[in-house]
Amino acid sequence: MPTSIPSHRPVRRAEAADLDALVALEQGVFDSDRLSRRQYRRHLASASALVLVVDGSRPSLAGAAVVFFRKGSAVARLYSLATAAEARGKGVASALMAAVEAAARARGCRVLRLEVRADNLAAIHLYEHLGYRRIGHLAAYYDDGADGWRYERSLTSAAAETA
Repeated sequence: MPTSIPSHRPVRRAEAADLDALVALEQGVFDSDRLSRRQYRRHLASASALVLVVDGSRPSLAGAAVVFFRKGSAVARLYSLATAAEARGKGVASALMAAVEAAARARGCRVLRLEVRADNLAAIHLYEHLGYRRIGHLAAYYDDGADGWRYERSLTSAAAETA
C-alpha cells in the first residue's frame, strides 16, 4: 500500500526483508521498551497489526510505525512510532501518522489511541499538533518506571478528514 503523503515522504507497508532495518532502527531510537526481532517478525505476519516504514539511505529506514487493530473494535492503537535521528524534523513522523490514520479509517476505525512517555516532549508536541487529546495518565508505565500519557484522536470528525 504505497502512499505518498503531502510531506513527500513515501510510506509503504514493511516486508520481511525489512526485518534487520526495523530492529536496527528500534535499537537506535529507543533506550528501553524496544520491540524485539521476534515481535517484529510476528507483527509483519499478523492480520491484526500493520507495520509501515519510510525508507532512508539503503538499507536503513528513516522511520517506522506499528499499529494494532482488534476485530470488532472501532479503536486502533498506535503501538510504536520511531524516527531515525538523521530524519527528525523532515516530515517522517507526520507522514507515518497520516498513513496510520488512513489505514485505520480504511479498516473502519473511528478512533486512534496511543501512549507516549511523559518526558518525550517532541512526540507530545507532534501528537497535539495533529489534533490528539490527552485522555489519561499512566503512572510508571514504561520499563524504566517513566510515566506516560494516553492520547486519542477521532478519525471521523471533519477535522480528521481534512488533516
